[in-house]
Amino acid sequence: MLKRYIYQILLITCCLCLVSCDSEPGIGRQRNTERSQAKEREFFAMDTYMTFTAYGQEADTALQAAEEEIHKLEGEWSVTDENSEIYKINHSQGAPVTLSQDTAKILDFALEMARQTDGALDPTIYPIMTAWGFTTDQNRIPSSEEIESLLENVGYEQAVLNGNQIQLPAGMELDLGAVGKGYAGDLAAEILKDRGITSALLDIGGNIQAVGSRPDGSDWRLGIRNPFGEGQVGVLFVSDRAVVTSGNYERYFAGDDGQIYGHIIDPSTGYPADTGLASVTIIAEEGKVGDALPTAMFVKGPQEAEEYWRAHQDFDMLMITEDGEIRLTEGIQDSFTLSGSFANMEVQVIRSQ
Repeated sequence: MLKRYIYQILLITCCLCLVSCDSEPGIGRQRNTERSQAKEREFFAMDTYMTFTAYGQEADTALQAAEEEIHKLEGEWSVTDENSEIYKINHSQGAPVTLSQDTAKILDFALEMARQTDGALDPTIYPIMTAWGFTTDQNRIPSSEEIESLLENVGYEQAVLNGNQIQLPAGMELDLGAVGKGYAGDLAAEILKDRGITSALLDIGGNIQAVGSRPDGSDWRLGIRNPFGEGQVGVLFVSDRAVVTSGNYERYFAGDDGQIYGHIIDPSTGYPADTGLASVTIIAEEGKVGDALPTAMFVKGPQEAEEYWRAHQDFDMLMITEDGEIRLTEGIQDSFTLSGSFANMEVQVIRSQ
């Protein structure tokens, strides 16, 4: 129910942003025409609700092909489906497992991002996520002894990927939750482009993948959710980019000790990350990058996240701190507009030098 509620809020926010375009002088009729030409598919996959919208003569068949690809990838990457490749890896007891090309590629990417972020993103953290109940919806506070024991089997460096074959130490488990939706979004977007679609918006459980711009050539308008309550902090204008936000407001629980525990776990400690951030939004050319970095930057915290961006600069970032500060990279300073009660907030621009 919580996941369904979150999905509905995200969908409503996105719709509000798109509807608001109709109020702009002189283009209301054009917006209505756009909507009448839109083709849409809604479905459930990868444990989330997805809405794909596309424009063009081949939109229906292209969207069907994209949905079929998502379901295929889900079958390969599920941690609970006994026929999936990830399930087989997690129950291999140290034996090597041969992978399909898609699974080998995404695991190679996940392990590379783990290396680049110094383990702030770690695909082997699944047992600790389960211990906290974030994969089962049966939340609990594990003991320090349990976490210490589980941490012995966490560490991306111990995963050996050689071509299409991977080998994990017995007791280690993988999860692609931090990169899977983004990678799948990239493949779905490629399918649409191959079929001549130049304008589409893919909502992959809150991950937004924009294919091109709106049919009239203008940017898509995406609401950035307020991590402290209802509404949106502002509107981001993008074309042909992936936009992904992570924050502990998405999944959390209140413990018997009165503390709030968020779902973003620091792989170095086994406890929820506490870095002073409320949310991190990443804007990138590739969905897989946009999916991987919000979690990693949240774990790193504001200062280290800025340092990481300066070292790479192949993405843009918008961070909201727990004390209400907004920090964004210089590449999107002209593409983001504060809204509503946030209109007078000060925005700090992160510059490369």
